[in-house]
Amino acid sequence: MSDLFLQMNNITKRFPGVVALSNVGFTLRRGEVHALLGENGAGKSTLMKILSGVYQPDEGEILFEGRSVTFASPLEAQLLGITIIHQEFNLFPDLTVEENIFIGREFCKKNNRWQLDAKTQRQKVQTILDTLNLKIKPETRVADLTVAQQQMVEIAKAISVNAKILIMDEPTAALTESEIDSLFNVTRLLKQQGTGIVYISHRLEELALIADRATVMRDGQFIGTVDYETVQISDLIAMMVGRKLGDIYPRRPPFTGRDAVLEVKNLTRKDVLHDIHFSLYRGEILGLSGLMGAGRTELARALFGADKIDGGEIKLHGKAVAISSVHQAIEQGIGYLTEDRKKEGLALGLSVELNIMLGNYPEYSDAFGIVKEKRCQQTSEQLVNALRIKTPHLQQPALHLSGGNQQKIIIARWVCKDTDILIFDEPTRGIDVGAKLEIYELMNRLVAKGKSIIMISSELPEILGMCDRILVMRNGRITGELDNATATQENIMKYATLED
Repeated sequence: MSDLFLQMNNITKRFPGVVALSNVGFTLRRGEVHALLGENGAGKSTLMKILSGVYQPDEGEILFEGRSVTFASPLEAQLLGITIIHQEFNLFPDLTVEENIFIGREFCKKNNRWQLDAKTQRQKVQTILDTLNLKIKPETRVADLTVAQQQMVEIAKAISVNAKILIMDEPTAALTESEIDSLFNVTRLLKQQGTGIVYISHRLEELALIADRATVMRDGQFIGTVDYETVQISDLIAMMVGRKLGDIYPRRPPFTGRDAVLEVKNLTRKDVLHDIHFSLYRGEILGLSGLMGAGRTELARALFGADKIDGGEIKLHGKAVAISSVHQAIEQGIGYLTEDRKKEGLALGLSVELNIMLGNYPEYSDAFGIVKEKRCQQTSEQLVNALRIKTPHLQQPALHLSGGNQQKIIIARWVCKDTDILIFDEPTRGIDVGAKLEIYELMNRLVAKGKSIIMISSELPEILGMCDRILVMRNGRITGELDNATATQENIMKYATLED
């Protein structure tokens, strides 16, 4: 491994009422992938925003290629070769892929800098897309792309500036297995070219494939830097949370019940879902696995009444029901934790209490429709305590809480509604390992009380660690059913990739 070409020494950053970073150190070698780990709120993003020029440190020094540097803006950092891929997309949806990649850096004619050199720019974009093995056209509007494709466009945009340092913030959160493979191949290529990569991820297992070193932060402080190939994941977790977590997936008594709360037969939606059959039992966590685009979220939305179905039968507690709207699904005791909590699950500008009570006010109003505010407050406080939601007060806007706590607010809403069936769509996406454990423990407490959960997850270890049974989908069909005792990543992938 080559010499250090980035050093961040004794970095301190204060915001009103809080010390976000306290004397933090970080180094990066030329041509390495350095994982930056820590729970949400540990200070990772703040440190990287200082490196990329979004924030300026109150104390400390940044040495880049042997000289002291300061960045008054992200543009100054980018001009020196430091680029960040944000977890939240920074794309213009109404512009094309090509326009997004080179916005502000368009190719112009040599003899006329006001005239676009469309041919050269298109060729350059196509080269970048081919490098990423990305099968989309440069002229495609970003709004017409899937979430995974938009993530890859963000990566293509960053690659296009020939960065010396590339900061990747949760780059694989919305990618399929094949897209992750493509990303890792590009990452290895960038390493060979001498690019230093800072890689932020909550998926500790995947880091073993590409990370050289890892730095752990906790509560705004530097905890330690280790070589990734020699450290145990359990030790990294202990460094991140300050305690041993034991099993990542908390154990519960083996599921043996056969009291069906949901039965689905011949469920069909044209070109999307095909002849779906399955049952869900009381006190069970039923996993839905499959590659992106397999139809898992589409099935969840159909069960929740968000999308219409063309045929089939749904039974709840043995009785056939018609669910043609979200309202009907909720009335029948079905709750849905969406995969996109910020866009579809929360009103981010509203308080914790208002988000918990959304949809619950009819049950908390008198005969004249007047909301019983004190009862709403008491119920919200009880749920915040029971679900261990970390918030300074009930009036805190949901926007300012961590991803894990935002997720628990949505769960609190359905617990308040006392729904029997909960559909959790990617419940731990983008949240840290400590918050994941709390979500897992909460799921176990819910099923112990007789609730039933359908869990959709793209992380196979999570599916294997949490679910009693696993249904595998491909192209809108259920191609396999496995019980926890016999399921492995290999046989899940076999069913997920079966040819029709």
